[in-house]
Amino acid sequence: MKRLRAFLYVQHLLGIGHLARSSRIAAALVDDEFDVTVVTGGASIAGFPGPGVKSVTLPPVTSGDEGFSGLVDLQGKAIDDDFKKRRSEMLLQAYRDCRPDIVIVEAFPFGRRQMRFELLPLIEVIEATSPRPLLATSVRDILQERVKPGRNEETADLINRHFNLVMVHGDPAFATIDKTFPLARAIRAEVAYTGLVAAPPSPAACERFDILVSVGGGAAGKALVSSAVAAARNANNRWKWCLITGPNLPKDEFDAIARDATPGLSVFRFREDFASLLTGARLSVSQAGYNTVCDVLRAGCRSLLVPFAAGGETEQTVRALVLEKLGLATVLIEKDLTPEGLAQAIEQALAAPTPSAHRLDLEGARHSAQILRERYRTWSLKTGL
Repeated sequence: MKRLRAFLYVQHLLGIGHLARSSRIAAALVDDEFDVTVVTGGASIAGFPGPGVKSVTLPPVTSGDEGFSGLVDLQGKAIDDDFKKRRSEMLLQAYRDCRPDIVIVEAFPFGRRQMRFELLPLIEVIEATSPRPLLATSVRDILQERVKPGRNEETADLINRHFNLVMVHGDPAFATIDKTFPLARAIRAEVAYTGLVAAPPSPAACERFDILVSVGGGAAGKALVSSAVAAARNANNRWKWCLITGPNLPKDEFDAIARDATPGLSVFRFREDFASLLTGARLSVSQAGYNTVCDVLRAGCRSLLVPFAAGGETEQTVRALVLEKLGLATVLIEKDLTPEGLAQAIEQALAAPTPSAHRLDLEGARHSAQILRERYRTWSLKTGL
């Protein structure tokens, strides 16, 4: 069997969710005997993209603010045309060095429009390659609402002109792409649902907490962090609290929180055993990012979701409300997030019934590898490779 070469591009800007999901898919491709090159363009995060892959790191950029209004380097300086040209040239060279059979672009063109300066040239080179690789986009099940006129039309046009496959990382029993992308019926490329890309089941927790508060990467969870610290301080009970601030919270802010934490609150920047901790927690309190929700669903614990909604973001709110409707979580809208509001929501969540068992497909990483191998087989027969 031919050892297929896969070239996976991922750009994380604010949190680490895109990188984590893509890394799980890359790991599944390695397990399925693919030769995998992962190109990353954000700040380095320990442990990602993971073992067994060739990794190419572009000069990193991040978002200038929570509204994703601009790109800056890690020192906060707006990137210029020379910076963009250097990144684009490095990306194209990585592609030529890899000589892939399959190219997977994470999010684009549904998202990551900020990266058009390097992705459109990459697509042009792909189109000129002979034999041409199969081109897939890799997207989560719930997309950000686009309010600017013409954006959805532009996305559909790019897919129809260049992409062979749209991999939607979700279970259609939970969400289908047409719910958040109005022009889904206009897409002519194949749309394949992989299931949710969750981590494998974790061992039982070696440490137990009543309230486990987490904010993903930490770049966009300051309000939840501060409210949790105050709620723990004011709690009239003996609950054992854990707060995981995320690696992107500035060090001075983390140090201040750790220094002032009440005795019942343990504060960590990062826990490698987070998924295991969920299995022993009475209640998880978190935002409603894709990867955290996958971890909560895998653990089957009670969940209070505070979806990130700054800068017009809609994706997490949609996800949280669907989960609440299914009886798998309770929701506190971000505008209602105060220490008092959070404490009350925690009380209500703990009083709610234990979440019912669900049958959502959480094996999206493994299914992604299977889908890509099968679609490449079909593609190669069709194109005579």
